Amino acid sequence: MVLDPAQYAVEVVHLGESPNRIAEAEIAGVESVPALVIDDQPFHINFGAAIAALK
Repeated sequence: MVLDPAQYAVEVVHLGESPNRIAEAEIAGVESVPALVIDDQPFHINFGAAIAALK
């Protein structure tokens, strides 16, 4: 695993399988998926889909 679980609480959320978490992702600043949120900062890895397309 690239992120050290001793330093970060790692949770994988698939928004297609957990659409109830989309609003939470938007509040965190996620604009597209896939993305990581680390220390309350969104990091967009590459553009797979706009988060609006998941609604």
